[in-house]
Amino acid sequence: MPDRPADDWDRRVAAGLAFLRKRLSGDYEVDEFGFDPELTGKVLHPLLRLLYRDWFRTEVTGMEHVPADTAGLVVGNHSGTVALDALILSAALHDQHPARRFLRLLGADLVFRMPVVSELARKSGATVACNPDAERLLGAGELVGVFPEGYKGIGKLYSDRYKLQRFGRGGFVSAALRTGTPIVPVAIVGAEETYPMLADIKPLARLLKLPYFPVTPTFPWLGPLGMVPLPSKWLIEFCPPIPTAHLRDAADDPLVVFNLADQVRETIQQTVHQLLERRPDPFGP
Repeated sequence: MPDRPADDWDRRVAAGLAFLRKRLSGDYEVDEFGFDPELTGKVLHPLLRLLYRDWFRTEVTGMEHVPADTAGLVVGNHSGTVALDALILSAALHDQHPARRFLRLLGADLVFRMPVVSELARKSGATVACNPDAERLLGAGELVGVFPEGYKGIGKLYSDRYKLQRFGRGGFVSAALRTGTPIVPVAIVGAEETYPMLADIKPLARLLKLPYFPVTPTFPWLGPLGMVPLPSKWLIEFCPPIPTAHLRDAADDPLVVFNLADQVRETIQQTVHQLLERRPDPFGP
């Protein structure tokens, strides 16, 4: 006999109360980085699911390239004025990976200096983007996510959309080489249209100690409503992994690091172009 709606509602309420009791009593576990898998899986990801599945209508391909149960360094393009792409990637990977793996994101220092945001970032499994933390996570067999473009990627103008910026010094490559971890490039299309940045008010950014102060079609004109992302169509594709185990001895060789970083960047850029051809309408179904 199928469950009645009232029975389903009762179960949800009971599960919610049990979750709250555990949180209030402190009966839950976090790892050495502050990662709280229960809170992430039961609270944060369901909220993000509404965005990536219903608002952005996200399509994910190439999940077979993500390691099943071993370490992997997922490297993506960064864009969109607000770093939604990192959050959407994390939630989509967890939901669609057969083993429902969590992606441990590496974030900028600014994220961990902001009240509330810092705590949520730690709880969701993120940590500061530095090689020691990345290597510890990879050495423990985790999936680690990194966006080497940093602020140059998310803070670029809409006129430069889908043009990958410089990848910095390739620190992510060194971390992968030292641990022999495969690098999985991932291309994300759709984030550029969520908050199209038309201008950057640099004096105001300096005053507020921000990397940039964006002007979009809706912000700051509409106030808080300007933070509502536009419903662009998202495509995410994981590319075949690039092995690094045979290059472990070259982790400190600048030429090897640069060439590998350039290979990853070019792979992502070409895949972005292919995805754009598949998505001629940025706001299509």
